[in-house]
Amino acid sequence: MKFIDPRIDFAFKKIFGSESTKEVLASFLESLLGLEGERRIAELTLLDPFLAPKIRELKYSILDVKCRDHRGVSYIVEMQVQKVAAFLKKIQYNAAKAYAHQIERGEDYPKLNQVIAITITDFVLFDGFEHCVSRHEARETITGHSYLQEIIHFFVELPKFGKQLEQLDGILERWIYFIRYAGSLQEVPEQFNTVPFRHAFEMAKVANMTREELELYESAGIAIADARGALELARQEALQEGRQEGIAIGEQQGERKREAAVLTRQLQRRFGVLPSWASERIAQADLATLERWSLRILETTTLGDVITDLS
Repeated sequence: MKFIDPRIDFAFKKIFGSESTKEVLASFLESLLGLEGERRIAELTLLDPFLAPKIRELKYSILDVKCRDHRGVSYIVEMQVQKVAAFLKKIQYNAAKAYAHQIERGEDYPKLNQVIAITITDFVLFDGFEHCVSRHEARETITGHSYLQEIIHFFVELPKFGKQLEQLDGILERWIYFIRYAGSLQEVPEQFNTVPFRHAFEMAKVANMTREELELYESAGIAIADARGALELARQEALQEGRQEGIAIGEQQGERKREAAVLTRQLQRRFGVLPSWASERIAQADLATLERWSLRILETTTLGDVITDLS
């Protein structure tokens, strides 16, 4: 039995973003956002981020959801899984646009709903801590109190999650394990033999996909592999270029030191012990200047005539 990899955008949207899997998405969101009691999700509406022409060029979000809890409070959830240029700026920009574009006129601002941006990364984004799930919000710097909660960011950094099956504790950890490892599993683990995990694995079965879905899935996987390959190639080329540049600089510096030593010995033979000002100028001079001074030794009568400038 084979399963598609939820880390690929097409697969993630198939598993979490279809009308038939709303209970799967609700379970994941409630466990991630800590929604309990009246704050549990009562209604989920899947939004197409490309329906509105005014935001078509503004975002890269694989899944947009409008939620309403049992209190009647609504909020919008954005989900992203792939890295793009200026990643953190892009995420904040998207969330701010999603917040502002809920209304057509400024005077309608009381109608604005909270925006929660959820970002799942297959790479380490924050080096300052080891936990894989983090929540980011605006806080007053002295008291630490949070007054501005209209836009909140949640991040799930998959590489930081290292628990094994037997170590999983709670629904959220099972969802994170599913997202990270489902594509490499051969069967449904016993820990996932409950609703809605069974439904998620059923949606992830390769055998249940149409030929068109398989082609789209494979194309998305190839695109990701190509992008990663291009990044790795650029990194390797930059490292090689840096090494070559370092070698060239090292060789040039070594040659400059050798020329400085030769010039110092020649000057000492001609003029005796060198004063400090002369030694300082020799230490500051570049290779071309040192070579020019060496040529002057036999043509001049004083040390000052040899070491006349640094250019």
